[in-house]
Amino acid sequence: MNKKICIIGLGYVGLPLAHAFSKKYSVVGFDINKPRVDELNSGFDRTLELTETEVKESIENGMVYSTNMEDIKDCNVYIVTVPTPIDSSNRPDLTPLIKSSQTIGKVLKKDDIVIYESTVYPGVTEEVCVPQLELVSGMTFNKDFFCGYSPERINPGDKEHTVTKILKITAGSTPQIADVVDDLYKSIITAGTHKASSIKVAEAAKVIENTQRDVNIALINELALIFDTMNISTNDVIEAAATKWNFIKLKPGLVGGHCIGVDPYYLTHKAEELGYKPNLILGARQINNGMGKYIAEKTIKLMIKSGKIIKDSNILIMGLTFKENCPDIRNTKVVDIIKEIKDYGSNIDVYEPWIDEKDKDYYDYNFVENPFENSKKYDAIVVAVGHDKFKTITQEQYDSLIKDEKIIIDVKGIVPHPSWKL
Repeated sequence: MNKKICIIGLGYVGLPLAHAFSKKYSVVGFDINKPRVDELNSGFDRTLELTETEVKESIENGMVYSTNMEDIKDCNVYIVTVPTPIDSSNRPDLTPLIKSSQTIGKVLKKDDIVIYESTVYPGVTEEVCVPQLELVSGMTFNKDFFCGYSPERINPGDKEHTVTKILKITAGSTPQIADVVDDLYKSIITAGTHKASSIKVAEAAKVIENTQRDVNIALINELALIFDTMNISTNDVIEAAATKWNFIKLKPGLVGGHCIGVDPYYLTHKAEELGYKPNLILGARQINNGMGKYIAEKTIKLMIKSGKIIKDSNILIMGLTFKENCPDIRNTKVVDIIKEIKDYGSNIDVYEPWIDEKDKDYYDYNFVENPFENSKKYDAIVVAVGHDKFKTITQEQYDSLIKDEKIIIDVKGIVPHPSWKL
């Protein structure tokens, strides 16, 4: 069949995917966020995953950005790329997936294919999403319509490993549909595809990618805490250990974002539901979630040691996004540092050049323009994100911002001579 593709959700995952598909297929990009759709139609992508030229190129290719259900009624492949967050109790929030499935159910037709890309625990596609599709459409799964799963592998801010250059896992609800889904992605993914044996296998493969990274980073973070008590440089230890060919070289740090800091909870939720306690994974989560508090406490201790008064002190936090050179602030763990320091009565200024000025109004922080061009002095500086722009700052510039004894906390290992480095 001639494929007309609808991408549901135009965020960090959906938009680059829609752009890639628009080069070969008729595509509709659907999102319930009207301001987002309006901006895309004007050529602007605030996630910065696509340039203005690329956004306009997709429109020139015939792609439609829309919030109108009428525009997606004649599509025959629906790809769901909505977020899968966690709630305040670290439980999976499947609301975006359920609502997207209900939306598709209203327009689902005979022989249509619905492909999910959102990261989930094994079983969500067939046990949660498919029943919604059946309920709303009145049709029968694997008889009237079919499903696939191809987990996203987008790396926000990475201009080298873009969507078409990352090998893609695919799966389908029947052997025939698995081939159709694989061929569809193979037509745009230059890096190739890997066809999984089932949708559940593909779901599991995705969720363990980030769980493995989370556990590995937690080990390095715990080692960093141990070495800190021994007054040993963690970086020096890692460099020495990395001389062995099979040592996995990772650096300690904050583990936030929409993937590594979230996805493991989907797996642990399902495991506990089935009666298994995933102690290692949950332990890793506890270690990584505690790093912000540890960094804040280290900052306060150094200030007290130097004789500085904590209450009403002024502290500069450099960076707020969850990773370097990216405007994505979802689940950033820098907020943990800020919250902890504020609890001591300190005043916080945030310098974050990657967040759009208009977006800063949405956050309850005191954002400052380039502090190195102002006269305000601080009692301490915490360099929390390794933006390239921060790497050009000299030690003299840092020193000029601090009054009395210099206290510079370096979370990312980019300050020439910090007071303390993670």
